[in-house]
Amino acid sequence: MKRRRFLQRIGSILAVLGVTEAEWLILGNRYYQALAEPSPRKLALLIGINQYPQIPALSGCLTDVELQRELLIHRFGFQGSDILTLTEEEASREFIEAAFSDHLSKQAKAGDVVVFHFSGYGSHVKLETSPDTMQNALVPANGSKDSQNEKIVNVNYILEETLLLLLRSLPTDRVTAVLDTSYYAASTVLGLKSRALEESVEAKLAAEELDLLKQLKTQKLPSTPIVLTATSNPKQSAREGLFSGFSAGLFTYALTQYLWEFTPATTIQVALSHVENSLSKLGSKQQPGNLENLSPNLSPQRREALNSPPSLQGKGAGGLGLALAFPENIIGAEGAVTAIEEDGKTVHLWLGGLPPQVLLYYGVNSRFTLATTEELVLRSRTGLTAKAQIAKIEGANPLQVGQLVQEAVRVLPRNINLTIALDTGLQRIERVDATSAFAAFSHVSIVVVGEKPADYLFAKLQEIPSRYGLFSLGGELIPNTTGEIGEAVKLTVQRLAAKLSTLLAAKLWRLTENQGSSRLGVKATLEIISDTLPSVVMQRQTVRTFKTETSIKKSVQTRLIASVPTPIVPIGSRMQYRVENQSDRPVYLILLGLNNNHTAIAFHFWDTPQEPNTADTKPLLKEVAIAPGETLTLPQTNAASAWVISEPAFFDEQQLIFSTAPFSETLAALNTGKYSTAEQSPISPLLNSLDVAQALLQDLHNASALKTEMNGTAADSYILDVNNWASFSFSFQVI
Repeated sequence: MKRRRFLQRIGSILAVLGVTEAEWLILGNRYYQALAEPSPRKLALLIGINQYPQIPALSGCLTDVELQRELLIHRFGFQGSDILTLTEEEASREFIEAAFSDHLSKQAKAGDVVVFHFSGYGSHVKLETSPDTMQNALVPANGSKDSQNEKIVNVNYILEETLLLLLRSLPTDRVTAVLDTSYYAASTVLGLKSRALEESVEAKLAAEELDLLKQLKTQKLPSTPIVLTATSNPKQSAREGLFSGFSAGLFTYALTQYLWEFTPATTIQVALSHVENSLSKLGSKQQPGNLENLSPNLSPQRREALNSPPSLQGKGAGGLGLALAFPENIIGAEGAVTAIEEDGKTVHLWLGGLPPQVLLYYGVNSRFTLATTEELVLRSRTGLTAKAQIAKIEGANPLQVGQLVQEAVRVLPRNINLTIALDTGLQRIERVDATSAFAAFSHVSIVVVGEKPADYLFAKLQEIPSRYGLFSLGGELIPNTTGEIGEAVKLTVQRLAAKLSTLLAAKLWRLTENQGSSRLGVKATLEIISDTLPSVVMQRQTVRTFKTETSIKKSVQTRLIASVPTPIVPIGSRMQYRVENQSDRPVYLILLGLNNNHTAIAFHFWDTPQEPNTADTKPLLKEVAIAPGETLTLPQTNAASAWVISEPAFFDEQQLIFSTAPFSETLAALNTGKYSTAEQSPISPLLNSLDVAQALLQDLHNASALKTEMNGTAADSYILDVNNWASFSFSFQVI
């Protein structure tokens, strides 16, 4: 929206803000339910700023606005005319506050749903009026002003305190704000771009801002808004990443993708677990949070109430009991139809519900289904938008803009490489040597950081004397990847050979994740074994096999997950997976993962020989199969097969993959490993991780009945049918 148009419409446009009836800590579930609930009106104000005067530009803030807008319109029934977007220079402090003052407070009514979103820089300032206190602030497009005093910087910021008071002043109790920004700028930042400016030692705010703050403090503030933040730790930075042809804030992308695909979770922890898990896969350890939960003034009773499942909350505790406002046969989606061409057979799609790590490799000939059972075949894709053609028409219902699309067939290329970005801090000769050294690995591609999407970063450690190492995109050093001090680039890269294969293997099995889209009915729970009842760490379940809204609600209500966003598992814990086959077919499973050293691990189901093993007898692995309706624990609960979490403390990531066909190729690859009898533990190192990951994709391809029909595509692609596989991601912190 241009500045002139905004001024012309400033007397008639509804403004804006974020929504639900509960309070902050019930994040994904409360946000989802509030948006879906029928209400007199649904209003949104979405703000994104990439370009700032005299400040390094950001890249993903406008995409964040688009991600939220498409979600609100197509997933939650907002009218486009009720969504106001302020981007770039139009997102000045004056315009933002005018939208609040003239359109939100005056036009929002009791019971209305309101969503506010901000993507841009944040900062930490010490005000001239209160020199002993640092204040968080949002940086609008005109945030910086010329200063006449070298000791005091004039700024045009919006204080976080002002924003919270504005939110609380709204006449509806169904207000949600999403803030994809941060306030603490790290001294050194590798990889992903940070949305935080260095703090101002002493700043002077605009007089109008101080007057507004003073005025708000005297008003009655009836609302208790939900405020979702990109980080829960004030020392963390909100990051943005480069994806398949676009940049976006990691938090906004992960949150909106979760809300596209999933039904509401029982508590905020379940949603945050998914969002944080996604952030981790994108290379960032930032932990999303909420402002109310971080408040030191929040009573223990209030905090407990906010964490309670909806069925346990009364109205006084913020309980909602909101009903879903979707057709019973629509349980999440990967996107929506945004346009239909004149021929009536070609449609334009928005694919905001696909997992970020999958989107980059989402291939032509992938298929989607509509609620009216029509089938669409993907013909081209640019970023989050795509074109598809109708392949099968059943019934007389014409296609309509706004129809949700669900994944049916995932087509992935066979020639997927690990992409390493070279840090711009490397000298030209160092980048040349690194490019030459990495070229020796056929499965590795090299890019310059920030120019194309990447998986990891090759850079110098921030120490003197320095050395080279491999980092996550968030700047975290990958264990056991550093060279020696003074070592040449080539030698350091050569040391990485085994690690690069392992990281590529993990990339491949992450591409199988499809909890949101799978139509294979399975459920998996990670538990800590105790002397009494097992303690649930986290749970994953497919839901698109459910036929009625009642069964969806029942499934949701049974997920009483007692976990924090990143589940904590103490050292010495005995662990198990409880796996339930809820389908009408036998299912087979494989468990793969990475431990704290980014070393590949696998669950091994050893075949017990009739005769004792001898030194010359090689132990063999066998299939894990679960009959329809049966539940299996892995490993079996006996002392000989116990899975015990050992030192040191670490972050563990595991992928549990199910298929309707045996994992024949995967098992053959696992059996080529040189395992001794002494190594027959249930969770042990994976010796040939890349071979196993490639065999896994081939097994899932073989399980698809469509591979024959799509024979031309099958030659250079994997074809995965959502009816035949499910893949869950589990991540937890060991302490």
